[in-house]
Amino acid sequence: TVITSMIDTQREALLRKERSLIYQDDGSMEEELRGLRRSRPKPPVGGNFTLSDCFYFYRRGIEDIVEDEVTQRFSSEELVSWNLLTRTNIDFQYISLKLTMVWGLGVFIRYCILTPLRIMLASIGLTWLVIGTTAVGFLPNWRLKSWLSEWVHVMCYRICARGLSCTIHYHNRENRPRKGGICVANHTSPIDIVILCNDGCYAMVGQSHGGLMGVLQRAMARSCPHIWFERADMKDRHLVTKRLRDHVNDKTKLPILLFPEGTCINNTSVMMFKKGSFEIGGTIYPVAIKYDPQFGDAFWNSAKYNMVSYLLRMVTSWAIVCNVWYLPAMHQQEGEDAVQFANRVKSVIAHQGGLVDLSWDGGLKRAKVKDTYREEQQKKYSSMVVGSEEDRSGNSD
Repeated sequence: TVITSMIDTQREALLRKERSLIYQDDGSMEEELRGLRRSRPKPPVGGNFTLSDCFYFYRRGIEDIVEDEVTQRFSSEELVSWNLLTRTNIDFQYISLKLTMVWGLGVFIRYCILTPLRIMLASIGLTWLVIGTTAVGFLPNWRLKSWLSEWVHVMCYRICARGLSCTIHYHNRENRPRKGGICVANHTSPIDIVILCNDGCYAMVGQSHGGLMGVLQRAMARSCPHIWFERADMKDRHLVTKRLRDHVNDKTKLPILLFPEGTCINNTSVMMFKKGSFEIGGTIYPVAIKYDPQFGDAFWNSAKYNMVSYLLRMVTSWAIVCNVWYLPAMHQQEGEDAVQFANRVKSVIAHQGGLVDLSWDGGLKRAKVKDTYREEQQKKYSSMVVGSEEDRSGNSD
């Protein structure tokens, strides 16, 4: 079963590459420029510049304008075939009478039959979560309280998952996160929490909210050691790190659930992990989550849909089908800094989920590229033009 799932994920990655508008080489700038220069003899004195280098930058610039590897991760992935839902790029278009009748029947089933039932189940799950956690919060801090808290959380999350018609396949459950550890996973949707909490209880980390979300947070915090920060606290990195480290050092507390990407990516890739999650210490339990877009698009495009619109799309889809892989625990190696450790964990998650491993920051979803990225590429090309220290010393001799 494991081998079959790995083959399927690799096949999906190849299909995504074939469906791209353009084919982009995976080679680095140095490798591609060397290929362009093979037919040209190296100049006898100073540097290694040629006018043909401009063609490389022209081509890469046009490729990135048409389809770059970053911004396309912030919009829904395109499907190979239509799943009788709204397409990810265009709305329904008339093709034939039979197909239109089938689509209309699907709309009636999804909106008039499934949606009311799903909303009712989700409402029951959230109501029981508030009532149950509040009641458990009045109990003394004994083992019974901890057991009841975990039971209430898992039960309510499972009811909410039924409200979304979730079909979840868990793999390698022997590697499930344990108390005193940190669970890190790729982030596609807010319902990632519901998916993972169907199989175990976690301590959540996040910013304190008001309204309905605030009611849920306060109720959950009464029965379970969740970590909610005020906006002012989130700016104090040392305070956040200290609270997280104190939680991890207590081996009786639930594992912390973190999404190091910091934003939702469209189920095709894994982007840069923030190093803060890996500076806390403790055991890291990687988890890979992969949704099947054939039955519903789980990606939350926050730039296009607010939370209410997104949840409406979820309850009106056919189903939410996904695979969850628990990977072996990982520890920071000697001489390895937090950034290197984060990249190693990210690579393992991407490989298991059949996702593209990207080094770009997910913060580009809302911000421009930092000047340091451009300067880094400029320095690489400058070193090729000027030549290495050995070349310069040889030419001077």
